This record gives sequence, C-alpha cells and structure tokens, in this order.
Amino acid sequence: MSRRDLRRLAERVLRLEAEAILGLIPKLDASFDRAVELLHGCAGRVIVTGMGKSGHVGRKIAATLASTGTPAHFLHPAEGVHGDLGMVARGDVVLALSNSGETDEVLAILPPLKRLGVPIVLMTGSPVSTLARQCEVVLDVSVPEEACPMNLAPTSSTTAALAAGDALAMVLLELRGLRPEDYAALHPRGTLGWRALFRVADLMHTGDAVPVVREDALLKDVIAEMTRKNFGMTTVVDSAGRLLGVFTDGDLRRVHLAGEPGAELRAGQLAMRAPKLIRADELAAKALEVMETNQITSLVIVDGEHRPIGLVRMHDILRAKIV
Repeated sequence: MSRRDLRRLAERVLRLEAEAILGLIPKLDASFDRAVELLHGCAGRVIVTGMGKSGHVGRKIAATLASTGTPAHFLHPAEGVHGDLGMVARGDVVLALSNSGETDEVLAILPPLKRLGVPIVLMTGSPVSTLARQCEVVLDVSVPEEACPMNLAPTSSTTAALAAGDALAMVLLELRGLRPEDYAALHPRGTLGWRALFRVADLMHTGDAVPVVREDALLKDVIAEMTRKNFGMTTVVDSAGRLLGVFTDGDLRRVHLAGEPGAELRAGQLAMRAPKLIRADELAAKALEVMETNQITSLVIVDGEHRPIGLVRMHDILRAKIV
C-alpha cells in the first residue's frame, strides 16, 4: 500500500469520526436536558460504568467530571458483581455506556442498582435495547458506521461517546460556576493549575519596594530612585500621589541620545503618560500576556484613587513557573 493510500485511509478515519461527533448535535434534545438535570442534582457521586472500549471511555469521562467539579468514580461492571457495587449508594447517579445496549456485565448490575433506587443515564448506540428499556434517561450516541475498514472495531462510536461525555461535563462545569481558582485547586501540581492559581496580587511588589517619584523630581533624583529600587523603571505621581506615568531605563537612554541638558529636566516632563496597568485580582497569566503583547517588562497596579500600590515584573511571573 502506497503512502498516498495510507494517508487516504487516515483521512477517512478522521472524517468519519468528525462526522460522528457532528451527528450528535441534532440529538441534543429533552433527554440531554434530563441527563444534565439528574447529574447536576446528584447529592452523592456520579458512578460511570462500561465494559471493554466503553469502559475505557467511561474512565476518561469519570476523570473529566471529577476534575471539573462533579464528583465521579468509575465502576467496572464485572468487578461490580463481585463486591465493587459497594461504592454505589443512595443519592448517586449512574452514567452507563454500552454501544450495543446488550452488554451482559452491565445488565448484571442493573437489579442491585434498581434496588438502591439509583437513577441510570445510559449512553448507547441502540436506544431500543434491553438496557435502554431499564434506564431513566437514554442518550442516543449512535453513529452511521465505524471508522474501522471492516466496520467492526469501536472507533467512531467511542469517539462520539467520549465527545458526548465531554459535552455533559462542560455543561455541568458551567452550571456549577467553576472558577479558574476552583479548577486550580483540583489540579495543584499541573501547569493548568499553576496558571489558574496565581494572581497579580500574589506576585506583585508593594509598599516601599515600589519605585515612586514626584512629577517635580529632577532627573538625577529619578535615576537615584530607579537605582535604589532596581526595577529598571519608576512610577511618576502628582502632588496627590496619583499616577501620571512611568519612566524607564529605555526612556533614560532616549533622553541621553537626544542630547538634552538633563540637569533641569523634571520627572513630569519625562514620564510616559497612560502606561499599561493591571488589576491586582487579574490572573498572572493575563499580566504576562499584556507584557508580551506590548513588549514591556513591568506593569503597575493602582488603587481606586489611581495611586500606584504595586508593581509586577515579567521576571516575577516566569520565576513562579506560570508558564
């Protein structure tokens, strides 16, 4: 088989699986609404179960739910009939996956689940199957054909089921109002957690560490303040302490190259007006984005009176391993 033929086969797989996902959109009906209602109102845990490839997909869905604010566990149905059903309790909701809707191991755990009064949401490719008739909510995730050339190996069907699980998880995330800091708390060692966890307030320099000069300060005093604070810049304020602008090492070089007599120059004459600012409650990742976009290395934080109260540098963010 030529490379071109191999690529055509790969293209066919990707196209069929993409079409399988898009085919789910018209199926977002009242059953989906009911599934969301049950999962959102679950007082206990969402117990995800499935056998074989459906089980692998189920494990990922359970992990996605748990990491986005919906407590969830995966129950292997074969292990369930040998004691693991003990993890299911009243108040839980079961999310079952079975493409055929006739999976023996899943059918075997139905009676004890029914005795517990646990509602079951089924994701299946066969909405008229035995399992479907026993479940409170049935989500149709059927696909026209598998991407497997023999139409046998679960491919399009597992992709569709995984995407449907993600859709449920993201809707629940939105309903629960999950914030970046909540997500970070669930991912304390992950890069996403670091990015979401740190805010400008956690990293900014405050108090006496912030370089400040009055607008009437002479250039020599501006240079002295920049040297003492060692940030490569200083804020410039008016008589009431309100921010007028900033003066940087780059501005100092430009003054020197312009050949202007520096002895009588004042900070107010030199300050770059309307500097880029950032709020203390903004994400540190946002501050980094602003600095990279504007090719600057520091941002000033002001209070409600427009007085400088802090300074955050690109170096501070990089050192905290935000990225």
